[in-house]
Amino acid sequence: MLKNTKFAGEPLEILLVEDNEDHAELIGRSFEKHQVLNKLKLVRDGAEALDYLFRRNRYSDPATSPRPHIILLDLRLPKVDGLEVLSQIKESEMLNRIPIVVLTSSKANGDINKAYAHHVNSYLVKPVDFNKFTELMKDLGFYWLGWNQQSGGPE
Repeated sequence: MLKNTKFAGEPLEILLVEDNEDHAELIGRSFEKHQVLNKLKLVRDGAEALDYLFRRNRYSDPATSPRPHIILLDLRLPKVDGLEVLSQIKESEMLNRIPIVVLTSSKANGDINKAYAHHVNSYLVKPVDFNKFTELMKDLGFYWLGWNQQSGGPE
């Protein structure tokens, strides 16, 4: 399994915020195939993502809702829109250092511009082709979890 040297020996935590069951399964299988991650936590809407990250309601126990090393965020989500989720995370002192990759089917310039205005770390459009999609997941995993240096907290 790929491990970030910053977190050597620890399981990597990825929070996937995705309401499309087929996309979520494809992402999980792509990561497994390329041995990109250790743990994938799936939440299906924006409200659940915020509850998980801010440890509210059923996610109030830190043991069952560990902080992710990275968040993969769809934009078109039920209950709370992905851009609002992104905004709340980036405004939070305790969460704003977690890298967020928007992973969406939207190529709209307005969505891209809004995401970067809310300080997204990366914006990726989901390819329709299965092979291209799995290759994107492999590259995403290697970059964000293997090569990218993450903040280790306060100095």
